[in-house]
Amino acid sequence: MKKFIALLLALVFVLSFAACGSNDKVSSPSNLKTDSGAKTDAVGSPKADLTMGTGGESGTYYAFGGVVAGFIGDKTDVNITVVSTGGTKANITGIDDGTYDLATVQSDVSTYAYNGTNSFAETGAVKSFSVLGALYAETVQMVTCNPDIKSVADFKGKNVCVGDIGSGTYFNTIDVLAAYGMTLDDINPVYQSFGASTESLKDGKIDVAFLCAGAPTTAVTDLATAKDTYLVSIDDEHMTKLLADCPWYAALTIPAGTYKGFDQDTSTITVKCTLVARANLPEDVAYAIVSTIFDNQAAIAELHGKGAELSLEFATDGIAIPFNKGAAKYFSEHGITVTTAD
Repeated sequence: MKKFIALLLALVFVLSFAACGSNDKVSSPSNLKTDSGAKTDAVGSPKADLTMGTGGESGTYYAFGGVVAGFIGDKTDVNITVVSTGGTKANITGIDDGTYDLATVQSDVSTYAYNGTNSFAETGAVKSFSVLGALYAETVQMVTCNPDIKSVADFKGKNVCVGDIGSGTYFNTIDVLAAYGMTLDDINPVYQSFGASTESLKDGKIDVAFLCAGAPTTAVTDLATAKDTYLVSIDDEHMTKLLADCPWYAALTIPAGTYKGFDQDTSTITVKCTLVARANLPEDVAYAIVSTIFDNQAAIAELHGKGAELSLEFATDGIAIPFNKGAAKYFSEHGITVTTAD
């Protein structure tokens, strides 16, 4: 009996030791995975519950933000709750007051906030956020159904949708008009979302609508199907002035054929949809978020078309706001140096 008990105890010890070895292997940092369906669960892997401000529920910010947040949650122990918001300014304000930990923002408006200019001139600079990386391009599109409107100069005296007050589109409008020596006083501004503005174009209630969204944009595609639609270009002279005055923009060509009936290229500008975080987001959490996004670009692209635009170069080029140190660490590992707050 004693021999049987001793043998039984030895067996229990061996099984216990094997179980401990198995657990060590599962949680070893060397077992981090980035293949589809695998989840990061390693010793030292950060755990966090975060809230991300995005945009309207019908917009790309909300949709793509949801895809990215879900992917990160599947891969890591960083759980992100996506919230529909009024857009960039609301998101930056929300980070500043502690409502959000992360947000998608337009690169131009976030630059205004960080420098305390434009819509942030009265309230002052907001330094409580840092960049994780730019995600995709947002194109400024000037849409009309009037073939006689061929230049921004032709907007004078016209009913022009300039987006919601305080929106990124609103400030895009101001910057484009300024390049032509114009202000909102030179037009009849109408304040609407881009979905409402294309309906107003269709009904003839407005003459022009400014939209800031990736092209092709569904609302414009639908409009071009219903009636003759045109995009207004920025000519070379005024493009040079605009880019000199507002270096957070980049020139972009919308190719002919992007929309039905569009038989020529359109010259315009673009800003970047950028993922930002509260400035004190832990570096390991920031690193986990950024590495999960950019190490899995192809998988994310399968879930949402904007994932095809993810790249390390686009994520870091032309960003005028400091990066989180965790994001900077990731980009440094890939040969890219970015500026941090310290």
